[in-house]
Amino acid sequence: MAEEKSLEEVLSLPILLADRVSKSAREAEASKLECLDLAKQVDRLSQMLRAAVRLPWTASQSHQTLYEQPIRRIVADVAKNLDRALTLVRKCKHSGVLRQVFSITTTADFRKVSNLLESSIGDMKWLLSIYDFDNGTNLSLPPIASNDPILSWVWAHTAMLHMGQPKDRTDAALELASLAKDNDRNKKIIVDEGGVPPLLKLLNNANSNEPNSAISVEAQIAAATALFNIVTNRDRVRYVVDTHGVPIIVHVLTESTIKVQIPVANLVARMAELDPLAQEEFARENVTRPLVSSLAMDTILDDPNFLQSGKTTIHSLVQLAGQTTQPLKSNHTGSFSYNSDGSGRSGSGSGGGSSTTNSHYHYNSSNIRKERDNETPEVKQKVKVSCAQALWKLSKGSLVNSRKITETKGLLCLAKMIEFEKDELQLNCLMTVMEIAAVAENNTDLRRAAFKPSSPPAKAVLDQLLRVIQDGDSWTLQIPAIKAIGCLARTFPARETRIIGPLVLQLGNKNVDVATEAAIALKKFVCPENFNCLEHSKAILEFDGVPPLMKLLRANDWAQMHSVVLLCYLALNVGNSKALEQARALNALEGAARSVVAQNPGLRDLIVKAMDHLTLYQPGVPHPHMQPHLL
Repeated sequence: MAEEKSLEEVLSLPILLADRVSKSAREAEASKLECLDLAKQVDRLSQMLRAAVRLPWTASQSHQTLYEQPIRRIVADVAKNLDRALTLVRKCKHSGVLRQVFSITTTADFRKVSNLLESSIGDMKWLLSIYDFDNGTNLSLPPIASNDPILSWVWAHTAMLHMGQPKDRTDAALELASLAKDNDRNKKIIVDEGGVPPLLKLLNNANSNEPNSAISVEAQIAAATALFNIVTNRDRVRYVVDTHGVPIIVHVLTESTIKVQIPVANLVARMAELDPLAQEEFARENVTRPLVSSLAMDTILDDPNFLQSGKTTIHSLVQLAGQTTQPLKSNHTGSFSYNSDGSGRSGSGSGGGSSTTNSHYHYNSSNIRKERDNETPEVKQKVKVSCAQALWKLSKGSLVNSRKITETKGLLCLAKMIEFEKDELQLNCLMTVMEIAAVAENNTDLRRAAFKPSSPPAKAVLDQLLRVIQDGDSWTLQIPAIKAIGCLARTFPARETRIIGPLVLQLGNKNVDVATEAAIALKKFVCPENFNCLEHSKAILEFDGVPPLMKLLRANDWAQMHSVVLLCYLALNVGNSKALEQARALNALEGAARSVVAQNPGLRDLIVKAMDHLTLYQPGVPHPHMQPHLL
């Protein structure tokens, strides 16, 4: 209920109590000196409380929002101490026998209450000082926070975020970022004490008259960094979402300079990774468009279906796909059209934006383009890495984000990054493709729309996945590429044998993890759910896939399990093959059956069925049902 009261109402109680204590203390007939000393302390408190009453008016004169958390907390504590003082001085109102009944511990009580009032004086003095921004941030400890200094620091920095000068706000955001990085308890305190809304406001930078000034950029970077350090679990991510932070984040990502986009894209990646609701909210705000645009910065896409005057860029692709995506929302009347520099340009909406607003966005976009052209290659690389990571986390398990990436022709951009980039950027793009493919595996519409083999984007991605698999430079790159191919197994027609060869080759990879992923991918080609399982099974045999598969059976338990499943499908599809007979596939299944079934009882029926099928073509081998101990 206290939170529902206005600040004036919260302050009125202790002010009234202070007046009552002062009056009662001066009317006391016993312990007069002690009561007068208390009255002096209470008078000091009364003056400070009345000064606090003027803080909302001071904030409103400066068009600022007063940060109330420390005021409410400290004033509530002051009220309790004043109530104790009032109870004590009222006991001293009369002398005589009645006084003696209640005065056994009077001296100790006066000392205790005096100490409490002195602590309240210290708290109020500190409280008023943190709103005196001319003297900088007060990092001294008030008595109320003597056992928990973090609390007072969070209060001081958050108050500065609300009401300080631009440079001071930047410093306060950096301090909160540092505190949040230390431990989860600090993060919780920052959230509980209302530190997130002013950080979002600083990030949005709505009140800045110079949107591209150095201070503005530093402030936005500091705010994004602080938020990134805070949102390390789902609850805190959800708090940012509930505080309507997602539209602000997307707006800043669209409108900001490259240096700001880096921490903001990192923030998007972390929030999307930790909370599916955040993924949905980012999809609603169409965050993939500015991410794809920044990822494609300075990249020429030369697909013939999208050529204009011999060459094209991601901007033209986005424009071509513009009719399939929703316009970015803005906080002013009108709509956004999407620019190649990742910024929004005000258009004619139903209400029509003001000329001042339009001028701001034209001015801002122009400066962003200029800044982007002049930025160093190192910074451009960093923003690409961050945007690729954000796309990776956004697409994971998300149909809507995966669809939006493909609708903006993001697959062409990702293919280009995989082809020409290295290290983290290449890996992030591969992981994005893998996650989109994983979503498409379970969604026929997306699979047909985005990965149709005849479409240029799908062909470009497929070419790069096969190249990565065949190059074999890094298993960390091969594994996501193999997984992506496996997820798309039902996309490839029977005649597309060029896919099977590279996967079969990886069955013999020295890295067991890579070989096992190849087995997992191949079993998706030959499982009964794949319409072309028979043709794919024959292709595996033609590429001599049985010998490396037999070898993989003898690897670790994980590899053995997936190898047995792949072998079972081959046995069911092409059990009459000489390759399986020569490799003694039935004996291999018998040897691995017990351990595999022990780990995965659900595979028992598949293994029995495969062994039954193999015995039809391998006479002289005992029937598995005659050897029940095997399973």
